[in-house]
Amino acid sequence: MNPALDLIVLQRGWLSSNNIVIGDGEARAVVVDTGYCTHAAQTLSLLQTTLGKRQLGAILNTHLHSDHCGGNAQLMAHFQAPLLIPPGQFEAAHEWNEAKLSFRSTGQRCERFHPDQRLMPGSTVKLGDGLWHVLAAPGHDPDSIILFESNNGTLISADALWEHGFGIVFPELNGKSGFEEVEATLDLIASLPVALVIPGHGPTFADMPVAVAEARRRLQGFRLDPLRHARYAAKALLKFHMIEVRQQHLADLQSWLATTEVHEALWQRHFSPQTIEAWTLEILQDLQRSESISIVGGMILDR
Repeated sequence: MNPALDLIVLQRGWLSSNNIVIGDGEARAVVVDTGYCTHAAQTLSLLQTTLGKRQLGAILNTHLHSDHCGGNAQLMAHFQAPLLIPPGQFEAAHEWNEAKLSFRSTGQRCERFHPDQRLMPGSTVKLGDGLWHVLAAPGHDPDSIILFESNNGTLISADALWEHGFGIVFPELNGKSGFEEVEATLDLIASLPVALVIPGHGPTFADMPVAVAEARRRLQGFRLDPLRHARYAAKALLKFHMIEVRQQHLADLQSWLATTEVHEALWQRHFSPQTIEAWTLEILQDLQRSESISIVGGMILDR
């Protein structure tokens, strides 16, 4: 909690993004990001407890990945609050164009929602009792935004900056530019007088320069070895799936992965000399060595 602002961070696990509740010190509040759909009931319960007697005036998304917007539909239905999202995928979300949204390609789920307003980069919005700058933050997602309250130096960094890294650079998985955009976003963050960072995942932290320096080192490693980033992405996406399902037969997991667009695209682009089954098994074995999963007989178990 930031005592200078009426602001509470609901830190979640890796399946659901953190939820940030920003109040006006009186009767209303907004929430930034809503977690994954399987946690929607828990998100609602946490939010109701946090709000108390206050009304929820709006729901905001930093970007439209399933772990940040999966609770939108349930929260909108319960609170009758408007939804503000970045403009890049506004029409795709309004029409629910699954070819343009990321849910189908990643094999993840999201209940349909209808956005109400665009959260425009370059604008300033009043959230609670603070004035927040809406800043474009491409890289992890081309359409992502971050939010900065300059009076208190509070940055909601989404997946553009964590304490120890940043999110998968999704455009690079499709052969598009993403690493340069990550660097530009890190440059932007480094230029801000940040006193507190609220990341999309993990605890809040104060030492932004150290986090940016670590993110730059990680980015340089990915640039020098794009296969390293591809393996990192494959492991992160597979781990996300296992957090959701908890356990699955290897044969069923292989079948699911073979029809998941992003996994198949990673294999085709970088690892196709192997069969997709052999490459997937290598990824699973890497996750087992890092103690992220267990492989017991023909079963994959999350840890």
